[in-house]
Amino acid sequence: MKEARYYQKMDDLGVQCQLCPHRCLIKEGKIGLCATRENQSGTLVALNYEEVASLALDPIEKKPLRRFHPGSYILSTGTFGCNMFCPYCQNFELSRAKLSSIRTRRISARELVNIALEERNEGNIGIAFTYNEPTVWYEYVLETAKLAKTEGLKIVLVTNGCIEEEPLMELLPFVDAMNIDLKSMNSDTYSKTLKGDLDAVKRTIELATGLIHVEVTTLVVPRLNDSEGELDELIDYLANISRDLPLHLSRFFPHYKMNHIPATEPDAIYSAARRARRKLNYVYTGNL
Repeated sequence: MKEARYYQKMDDLGVQCQLCPHRCLIKEGKIGLCATRENQSGTLVALNYEEVASLALDPIEKKPLRRFHPGSYILSTGTFGCNMFCPYCQNFELSRAKLSSIRTRRISARELVNIALEERNEGNIGIAFTYNEPTVWYEYVLETAKLAKTEGLKIVLVTNGCIEEEPLMELLPFVDAMNIDLKSMNSDTYSKTLKGDLDAVKRTIELATGLIHVEVTTLVVPRLNDSEGELDELIDYLANISRDLPLHLSRFFPHYKMNHIPATEPDAIYSAARRARRKLNYVYTGNL
């Protein structure tokens, strides 16, 4: 465990986490919404520091990143916890887990970088923080990224984008690429259904696009974000940032708490992709 970054001490041994838009007020002995940060006697502690739950060498296209070192591999790792609550989460076994309910392996930042270096002969270009939300692994991600950069390794984040501006800007100099989920253009969907913050996600996309390689993924979910009007609004938003911003439109399949929702019709994905290609230069379809 490690003292967390970005928090403020309050009265009566309380703390306020300032890492993401939730800004959780956490009483002594309690944990934040992400299940990774605990108030221990007035000190906010990162429970997931060095706790690795998943490790694999993946094709870079699986992140998905299609225009960042195509054909290469990247060492992909994740822990537990998330600061959003998507009812269709594909990795809920990790995102909704707690330290007491999941099996992890202690791997220091130096050890993880060494593993990545050993995999260079297999085409590995670096380390991707994925599978769960890397924002809530902030201390470990930042430490590892700084070490990785000294070794010439690339750093990738696969993220929901819900992070405050100050920690984002501290981290970005050590990151090479991000795939950012843009799950909806509806603020109510974000706040009520997904427990996230659309404005924060848009800010992350806009700030990161100006500094590093960014690709955006939208999972097209029936009855949630699949209307032509909303998808066209999303396309226009990205095109106004840059026509060269890659967009991945992915098909939804019933999962987790949304097993009752039918899979997205392929024609809906193809139709959205055709419209997107009128305004964006790089549009990809997924899960088809």
